[in-house]
Amino acid sequence: MSVSPIPRAFVVGHPIAHSRSPLIHGYWLSQHGIPGSYERLDVAPEAFPDFLRALPESGFRGGNVTIPHKEAAYALVDTLTPRAQKIGAVNTLVVGPDGRVRGDNTDAPGFCAHLDHSLGAGWPERAGGTAVVLGAGGAARAIVVGLAESGLSRILIANRTRARAETLAALAPGIGTALAWDDLPDALAGAGLLVNTTSLGMKGQPPLDLDLTPLPETAAVADIVYAPLETDLLAAARRRELAAVDGLGMLLHQAVPGFEAWFGLRPAVTPGLRDRIVADLTG
Repeated sequence: MSVSPIPRAFVVGHPIAHSRSPLIHGYWLSQHGIPGSYERLDVAPEAFPDFLRALPESGFRGGNVTIPHKEAAYALVDTLTPRAQKIGAVNTLVVGPDGRVRGDNTDAPGFCAHLDHSLGAGWPERAGGTAVVLGAGGAARAIVVGLAESGLSRILIANRTRARAETLAALAPGIGTALAWDDLPDALAGAGLLVNTTSLGMKGQPPLDLDLTPLPETAAVADIVYAPLETDLLAAARRRELAAVDGLGMLLHQAVPGFEAWFGLRPAVTPGLRDRIVADLTG
């Protein structure tokens, strides 16, 4: 195993030029005066197994994994955290002192930390214990696991393909329930939290056409899309004077555990960091 005296980490994907992770980690490295580096690595899918096998000798302490490698990393790492096992995908790699590569998934705690920050402690109780999740992809898997860990008593998952929603509901036994898309109005009437995990509303994607009228006045609406920051869904929530939670905070908060593992310091998600990323998104 090769260990660099200067801590080095990375984000790996294909393509990778769009990733904001280097901005996030670079900001923290600068703020705390840590002589480390965080790099973008473009690795094609066919080369990813060799990349992972060579990681212990690379000098990197670990890194983030993004599309399309999250499921491959899950299958190839030496050990998995219980959360990553449940979600079935890895977004954070840590090279241990013994050279073994551990895979984690920080999207789940990152999303819930963003809800804590945006809505305040105790939001699960204020949500009446019930959340509605739109979509059943990889992000939805992480979010359902995170919501179940937060103490919610009921998670309703709506997806155009009912079978995928049922698979997702199984991640939260006794809590998760699959929902037909046509049943959303009735489900929203009893929900304290609505979460969009689909790409609908993202730049270049079709809009998310959803009537928020049935939601209670105390409900909150979250969208994991962060380009644009103000999606039509969040704009509709604000018109109803509902609490609106954008997708950028999840990106920022999910980065915290990895930074701590690689660089030895637990950073904070601050307004200054958010402003730095917003400037990049809108510049």
